[in-house]
Amino acid sequence: MASIGQNRYPDRLPDFLNAGVWARSVLLVTALCFAASLARAPHWQAVPDDFVEVVAVTLPALVLWLLAAAALNRLLQRLSYAGGLSAAAALAVLCALGVRQAASWMQDSDVGDAPRQAALALFAAAAVLGFFHLRGRALSPALTEARLQALQARIRPHFLFNSINAVLSLVRTEPRRAEAALQDMAELFRVLMADNRQLVPLADEVRLCRQYLELEQLRLGERLRVQWHADKMPRDAMMPPLVLQPLLENAVNHGVESSAEPGVVSINIYEVRGEVHVMLRNPYRQDGAHHGGNKMAIGNIRERLALHFDAEAALESRVREGAYQVHIRFPYVRAPAPADEGKAP
Repeated sequence: MASIGQNRYPDRLPDFLNAGVWARSVLLVTALCFAASLARAPHWQAVPDDFVEVVAVTLPALVLWLLAAAALNRLLQRLSYAGGLSAAAALAVLCALGVRQAASWMQDSDVGDAPRQAALALFAAAAVLGFFHLRGRALSPALTEARLQALQARIRPHFLFNSINAVLSLVRTEPRRAEAALQDMAELFRVLMADNRQLVPLADEVRLCRQYLELEQLRLGERLRVQWHADKMPRDAMMPPLVLQPLLENAVNHGVESSAEPGVVSINIYEVRGEVHVMLRNPYRQDGAHHGGNKMAIGNIRERLALHFDAEAALESRVREGAYQVHIRFPYVRAPAPADEGKAP
């Protein structure tokens, strides 16, 4: 029973700086306003006018709440989940009352009962926060984590046996290289078996991928050629763990290992206008095996990117000029200050 609780994704507030959170909040509250107009309008012809009237009062308060929550986003995220909910709800009430007071000054008349406005603001905030709570649970149920565990289980035996055989071939001739390879294996499997639900620095993910590719080069030798383009990589950018390594494994297995010819796997990482871009390329075969091998990894990665970054992250894959290309983009979220201080330059 304890393992079930440990596997549950932690409750947290939505990221109020995320454009997807804003869009979904506006759509949800607009839908609630329309439902309210349907319920209280005396006849169908009165619904449009009533809807416009309700939206004219509700949306300004909602936008003000989202702006205030975005400004206080870092503080809200530091609170406990219950404390963050309470603070966000109180902020919604204050914004609604502020909009009511501003409308009263502009119209020089009473614009509605203040307690009723506060109750409606609480209801709208509860609906928005409840929606994102349920959405987070829907994106990270046991099924999603089971997919990740199945993906890792597929990686471990195949990679483990091949790596052990490669290391055994070096034990007598190159003992130091064999020792370094075993250390890389230990680090890689430590990460694979860890609790991988929180964001990690991009530099850590890249280091893990380098270790993985070095182990594969022990086995494939000159057949595997790796090109890193990471000079413009933002090392402190945060990303979900185990995003790149499964894609690189598929790139090696289906783009290089399955062919007798040498193959190039290239990794290009850079930042543009507040977004981190990762481009992976490898040789493409026309037999369709590559597509099937990547389907599970890409589906899992899309789910985790959506869980952490909502609509601001994306993963695209395509065949171009004889190569299979995967393009990942996500917002440049910097690592917290304590983590930065502990990192080596």
